[in-house]
Amino acid sequence: MKAVVWNGTRDVRTEQVPDPRIEQPDDVILRVDSSGLCGSDLHLYEVLGPFMHAGDVLGHEPLGTIAEVGPAVHALTPGERVVIPFQISCDRCTMCATGLQTQCENTRDDQQGTGAAIYGYSSLYGSVPGAQAEYLRVPRAEANAIPVPADGPDDRYVLLSDVLPTAWQAVAYADIPPDGSVAVLGLGPIGDMCCRVARHQGAAQVFGVDPVPERRERAAARGAQVFDPSDGTDDLIDTIREHTRGQGPDAVIDAVGLEAQGHGSARFAQRLTTFLPKGTAAKLMETAGVDRLSALQTAIDLVRRGGTISIIGVYGGTADPLPMLTLFDKQIQLRMGQANVRRWAPDILPLLNEHDVLGVEDFATHHVGLDEAADAYAMFQAKRDGAVKVLFRP
Repeated sequence: MKAVVWNGTRDVRTEQVPDPRIEQPDDVILRVDSSGLCGSDLHLYEVLGPFMHAGDVLGHEPLGTIAEVGPAVHALTPGERVVIPFQISCDRCTMCATGLQTQCENTRDDQQGTGAAIYGYSSLYGSVPGAQAEYLRVPRAEANAIPVPADGPDDRYVLLSDVLPTAWQAVAYADIPPDGSVAVLGLGPIGDMCCRVARHQGAAQVFGVDPVPERRERAAARGAQVFDPSDGTDDLIDTIREHTRGQGPDAVIDAVGLEAQGHGSARFAQRLTTFLPKGTAAKLMETAGVDRLSALQTAIDLVRRGGTISIIGVYGGTADPLPMLTLFDKQIQLRMGQANVRRWAPDILPLLNEHDVLGVEDFATHHVGLDEAADAYAMFQAKRDGAVKVLFRP
């Protein structure tokens, strides 16, 4: 089958790889109909390369049709249309029972010290073959696959694999008070959807911050007040405070993460990892502060005293410096983590109908074939051609 594989820093290719097969009785094989290119995939494209191996199949946002089921699978049938969450969980352990599927006790990698296995996401999360491919093996299928209606376009449902629950959790963790205010830093796919979810749930003021004009225009068209951080952090903070009685927003969502523009030493450390031997680079990532923290620093400065910061952008360093005095003095609450897809899916699914209140059906900016993967990754990383969300159609 065709699949998008990692071959080195900024080097992804579409190649022929072996078809997946049933390996455990509770597996299914999915024929992938649509699969997303995620902002998190860009971390593998460059910064997290030390944890990748040549030939790793990328991708973790699939919707498709069940092609084959293992002998222990009874609740799913060939021909059924399903969305697959990006993490693999068991639905039985204590963590899953409390809605923390990302911390699944039966799929997390205790040797690495990381949470639940993730499709196509490096040795940090199990080196599981990913979903930017024609077919995908789905382990623990009954515990993970989410059946969706057979009718309606793929774009109506495919975002349930990652974008929608990730944004939903970010807004839930932000704990915006009724008729309150929230600022979203970064208007890529997740930040854009955070703005939509926050407005849908009743936030009175939604501020979106991004340097890319096309991304600001998208968010503004859905009712967010948008700002260009290129004008300067101090000006940005002062302007948003003027809109919030001089206090700052009740909550800030950091939808940027480790590749934010910012501190030169962090940028140098990130670039250094691409030139070091793989083992040395991985150790640097595991023990040093290599994140660009400008977005998080802005969130800390911007949020009102007693407010909440919800971090949904991915961070990768383990010794990043934080302004603990400011966090403590302002009594800021921090919440963060990978999205627990199945925890939020029942809340989201009823919204995925012909009324399309979140605008999912025209959310993707590009639909491409697997053969266009190299160009799609380069375009998305460079934010060219208005690229916000790319969907592969295998």
